Amino acid sequence: MLRTLGTCYYPEHWPEEIWAEDAARMVAAGLTWVRIGEFSWSRLEPVPGDLRFEWLERAIAVLGDAGLKVVLGTPTATPPRWMVKRHPDMLAHDAKGRPRGFGSRRHYCFSHAGYVDECKRITRLIAERFGRNPHVAAWQTDNEYGCHDTTISYSPSARAAFQTWLEAQFDADIQALNAAWGNVFWSMDYDAFADVELPNLTVTEANPAHVQAFRRFSSDQVVAFNRAQVEIIRAHSDAPISHNYMGRITDFDHFQVGDDLEIATWDSYPLGFLEDRVGVDAALQRAYARQGDPDFQAFHHDLYRAVGKGRWWVMEQQPGPVNWAPYNPSPLPGMVRLWSWEAFAHGAEAVCYFRWRQAPFAQEQLHAGMLRPDSADAPAMQEAMEVAAEIKDAPELQPVQAPVGLLFDYDADWAWATQPQGQGLSYFGLVFNLYRALRRQGLSVDILRPETRDFSGYKLLFAPGMMHMSDDLKQALAQANAHVVYGPRSGARDQNFCIPTPLPPALPGLDVTVARLESLRPDMAIPLADGGQVTGYLEELEGHAEVVMQTVDGAAVVMETGRQIYCGGWLDEAGFDRLVRHCAQQAGVTVRQMPEGVRLRETATEAFWFNYSNHAVQTDVGTLPPAGVLRQEL
Repeated sequence: MLRTLGTCYYPEHWPEEIWAEDAARMVAAGLTWVRIGEFSWSRLEPVPGDLRFEWLERAIAVLGDAGLKVVLGTPTATPPRWMVKRHPDMLAHDAKGRPRGFGSRRHYCFSHAGYVDECKRITRLIAERFGRNPHVAAWQTDNEYGCHDTTISYSPSARAAFQTWLEAQFDADIQALNAAWGNVFWSMDYDAFADVELPNLTVTEANPAHVQAFRRFSSDQVVAFNRAQVEIIRAHSDAPISHNYMGRITDFDHFQVGDDLEIATWDSYPLGFLEDRVGVDAALQRAYARQGDPDFQAFHHDLYRAVGKGRWWVMEQQPGPVNWAPYNPSPLPGMVRLWSWEAFAHGAEAVCYFRWRQAPFAQEQLHAGMLRPDSADAPAMQEAMEVAAEIKDAPELQPVQAPVGLLFDYDADWAWATQPQGQGLSYFGLVFNLYRALRRQGLSVDILRPETRDFSGYKLLFAPGMMHMSDDLKQALAQANAHVVYGPRSGARDQNFCIPTPLPPALPGLDVTVARLESLRPDMAIPLADGGQVTGYLEELEGHAEVVMQTVDGAAVVMETGRQIYCGGWLDEAGFDRLVRHCAQQAGVTVRQMPEGVRLRETATEAFWFNYSNHAVQTDVGTLPPAGVLRQEL
């Protein structure tokens, strides 16, 4: 697998006379790819029906003639002002019922049929014009679905579409819906699907079954919106189609969107994420302020490798300070290079830096690029050129299946958000904490979609927190030739958000029952015997499975029978480290404790060592400088 670099470019932002110079500088820097067009609708169609594609055609020609490959984006994330005038009800509504206004981006509701038709129209026109253009080597649909909390809309269009969706889900039987949701509680029965409102603006919390159904519906709307564009592009082009996902955005099922695409890409902003999304304490934020979290990017690399079925890119890589986080420091020298190589170590085909030139106007004028606004090189340029020279001489990447598989389920994330039971508890947080523990032990991880049933080749599997687990998934995991770790909350609800009987987790071959549960205050951590603590969430476990971890008072926390292990608590770092080491030993997986800030990723032929620390660290393979990267042949 070849490794390539690219950038994101906006020819409509710059005088046409500098396009050729920009293209030549991109090639000289070692770039291969350039993404354009994803925010250009007002310049492509300034008034309805007045199509002005000639400038885009000239831009593609300039870039392509210089030797660059173009990723062409559909412009549907930024409908122009005239579109809102034409369809004033196309705007998404927030949870308080207020419409989201014009003046930035992503101001549309996925359920508005009129806007969906407009998107199909512009996509068809662009695909017809550029689908066979030899310089257009890939496509991107829209931009960053879910950004700015725009997946879930409480608009009239969404209400009507949700009612239609429910009618199909329940075969037009409203009594079936009432029974499944337990609407007898609080006299919530409905007489018709047209009576079902959206689960917002209720006096107190809405029925969790209602909320979960609306989350599934909202995800399906994104899938359908994306599929409509893909089908049109595919009719006119043989080039692969992608979408650029984001970090810690779980409002829609990325796996289902990815089923319609050839490539998954994502937008990696390590410093912005550290302040905005990772969820670490102030001390860790300070320690990694210029480097980013040691595991957050890697987690998403592994996630989007699964979403892309092996084919994935970083479409936007942070090159310098961003403009949108609470604090926006500059990267430590060497980190742009480290982030790039870490993506390649996890299997990326391309890393594209956002953006080519820093904009001197509008919302992102303080977002650094590869060039300054005056076109001088920004600090990231030298590191990108260094990576370009290194990948030119590097061997092709040889992927390999990791020894550890970790299931990730978007539906479970919605379920935890619907009923967290404790402040700060989230499915993503649980899975990410386990992923961190695996990485601290030097393990490479494959993230697996919840529909996976063939677990051949894995020695150790984790399926934490999957609130709904189908019987066939439970059977497949029980029959896997691997040690499997479940919990907490695995199998805690049925498809319609009811507590099932027999009581959870009801795993074949594992005599463990969750008799009761509690969520814990931050100052109520419960010590474990032999080290570590339970924090946030604890289940009272019954059954005859062997107890392998317990509280200092003797309450079972981790129980196992054979290759099946159940963890009934949210553990702290020391507790999860103990759990991982125990399970790895049982499964015959070799672990090695990583020094603070150092991480390891293995391919079939190479081991990559990364130092996220701001100081030199001694490792098994020598001293790694700050922001150091070491490639080791296996």
